[in-house]
Amino acid sequence: MTYDEIIKNLEELGTEQTKKTFLRHGAKEPLFGVKVGDLKKLVKYVKKDQELALKLYDSGIYDAMYLAGISINPKLMTKEELLDWAYKANWHAVAEYTVAGVAAESEFALELAREWMKSEEEMIAVCGWNTYANYLSITSDEELDMAEIKSLLKQIEQTIHEERNRVRYVMNGFVISVGSYVQALSADAKKVADQIGKVHVNVRNTACKVPLATEYIKKIEDKERVGVKRKTCIC
Repeated sequence: MTYDEIIKNLEELGTEQTKKTFLRHGAKEPLFGVKVGDLKKLVKYVKKDQELALKLYDSGIYDAMYLAGISINPKLMTKEELLDWAYKANWHAVAEYTVAGVAAESEFALELAREWMKSEEEMIAVCGWNTYANYLSITSDEELDMAEIKSLLKQIEQTIHEERNRVRYVMNGFVISVGSYVQALSADAKKVADQIGKVHVNVRNTACKVPLATEYIKKIEDKERVGVKRKTCIC
C-alpha cells in the first residue's frame, strides 16, 4: 500500500465511538478512531518500508502514528529520528507507548532515556522514564547498570508525589518494571513501592486506574515470573 492508500484505509476503519474514547483519554486531533486490532492488521503493509513508517508518524494523525510505532524497525532508527518522534508526541499515549517502546529497542535506548528523563517538558520526561522501564523489560540483568537503577528508585521515592501528572504515572511504572523484570533489585523496588504507596494521577474522565506498585509486583511474584524478560516491548 502507498501512504495515501493507508491513510484512506485508516479513515474508513475509524469510528466515531472509538474516536470519542481516544479524545476522552487525551488524544489530540487529527485522528480517525481506529481500533488497535484493526491497526495491527495493517502492519504487514508497512513493516518492510521504513520510509513509509516514518512518513506515517510525521502525518500527526494519531492512528497513523500508532501504526508507525508497531511497524518501524527500531534498530534502523537514527538518534535524530527518535528525538523528532519524542518532540512530536502530542499526548501521553504516543509518548509512553509508541515513542518509548521504539526508543527502548533502538541503539540509543539508554542515551535518550537519560536525556529525556531530565527534561522540563512533561511529555519528553514521560518518554524518558518509560523508555528506561521498557529497556529493563527486554535487557538481561548482566547488562544493566544496577547502581543507576537504584539511584533512580531513590529519586522516585523522594520526588514522585511532587512530580508532574503523567511523570508520576510513569515513575510508578518504573518501580513496577524494576520489581517485575530485574530480579536482583526486586526487593529494592518493593521497598520503594511500600514507601510511595498510592500514586494519584489525573486520568481525566476515564475509568483508568493507577496500578498500586506493591500489588502489581506481588502478582508477578505469585506467578513466579520475577526476572522473566519480554521479547519485545512494542505492542
